[in-house]
Amino acid sequence: MEFITLVIQCFSLLILFSTTSLSETPHTIPRLTPFYRSNLRRPESSSSDILPPEFRTYYYHQTLDHFNYRPQSYATFKQRYIVNSKFWGGAKSNSPIFAWLGAESPIDYDPLDVGFLTDNASRFKALLIYIEHRYYGESIPFGTTEKVLENDNIRGYFNSAQALADYAEVLLYIKKKYSAQDSPIIVVGGSYGGMLASWFRLKYPHVALGALASSAPILYFDNITPQNGYYSIVTKDFREVSESCYQTIRKSWSIMDKIASKPNGLSILSRKFKLCQDLNSSWELKDYLVGCYSIAAQYDTPPEYPVTEVCGGIDGAPKGAHILDRIFAGVFASEGNQSCYSIPTGTAIWGWSWQSCSEMAFPIGRGDGDTMFFPAPFNLQQFSKNCINLFGVPPRPHWITTYYGGQDIKLVLNKFGSNIIFSNGLRDPFSSGGVLENISDTILAVYTRNGSHCLDILGESKTDPDWLTEQRKREVEIIRRWITKYYADLQALKK
Repeated sequence: MEFITLVIQCFSLLILFSTTSLSETPHTIPRLTPFYRSNLRRPESSSSDILPPEFRTYYYHQTLDHFNYRPQSYATFKQRYIVNSKFWGGAKSNSPIFAWLGAESPIDYDPLDVGFLTDNASRFKALLIYIEHRYYGESIPFGTTEKVLENDNIRGYFNSAQALADYAEVLLYIKKKYSAQDSPIIVVGGSYGGMLASWFRLKYPHVALGALASSAPILYFDNITPQNGYYSIVTKDFREVSESCYQTIRKSWSIMDKIASKPNGLSILSRKFKLCQDLNSSWELKDYLVGCYSIAAQYDTPPEYPVTEVCGGIDGAPKGAHILDRIFAGVFASEGNQSCYSIPTGTAIWGWSWQSCSEMAFPIGRGDGDTMFFPAPFNLQQFSKNCINLFGVPPRPHWITTYYGGQDIKLVLNKFGSNIIFSNGLRDPFSSGGVLENISDTILAVYTRNGSHCLDILGESKTDPDWLTEQRKREVEIIRRWITKYYADLQALKK
């Protein structure tokens, strides 16, 4: 698998929110993305230039606003989707449709990364559809993401409810285009896309027969999950690999602050960590390292296991090495030998910054002494202030649970929902906000102790451990059961 051979870069996963006061530090929210390393350093190209010929790219004239009837609501934009019909059994046999719900990035490489779909297309004789999320990739209304986000009116249509309605329109159009009215649809998504897949099944059960929601932290809102859930699992992952590595990281933060407080201290730290630019504060370095450790844990994937790589660097430093030299050895082990290492400043990933500042306000933080990190509690008031500075609006932290639910999920969905797989790997920090217990006979939690973020929906490999093969096998069996029952129900209705 290509994605596990690429180096980890420690900051692209994190969304930074700048503040107006020098006494305040930005709040960092770990970014949801299913295939982090597979997208590193890939050239910007059209999907038609990247993908094998069986993947065909199309564009649907999508409605800008599904929920209002103002003249502007009827404006349209081109939404990209990709089709692979190589293995499809056809409409006459009502062969299924597997639909990938794109998330917060372009879909150019998604057909290559989502191996679960291509691996199983021939087994199910399925038509494969990949739909790009509005405001990402080539599916941006009226310009670039940056230009759109500067427009208060157009920006307001950038939310998950509109995205789900987009997917419903495209999938109904696909059914009509291929004369496949009776073909069952299974939606699949990972990370934020996994959240969308589960919500799509709940909101549009007449469109999708079922959903596979991989690493979907739908319970990380409204204090359902403790703030420190994410960083507690990062800490657990490192401590399980090496107690000495964990202790070194835990003790390093105060030493960085101590050196930074000295004359020329920031220059000393900048040189020690071979940074491309001098530090403005010790927080910049510390947050960079938090990103390194978090990404290693989130994507702690076999056979390399990045947490083991980082700790191997830290523990393998020469005997008697200064503690920060050991920390740097961990950076070297994870990122490889570079002439210098870059630390980002300001706000990155504009699209997800807007989504985080509007509805996807994950209250991820940590206290004093509850993880191996320095304290950084989530402060809603400060977070709102930062969002107002960026976009002119505060977040709506309770909207996700209001619109989609989440509180008392087992009680609510036990009789209401059906046909959702919530898959997780317990080494993934976001699994702390995932569904880890069966809710009913058809809303099922499938997890592995050693799995990481979205590992189950990557392609099969000869190096896959048995537990990963078994997880995928169980997911396939559940989906096959849904489709078999659907065919039986369909046949009974047509008698």
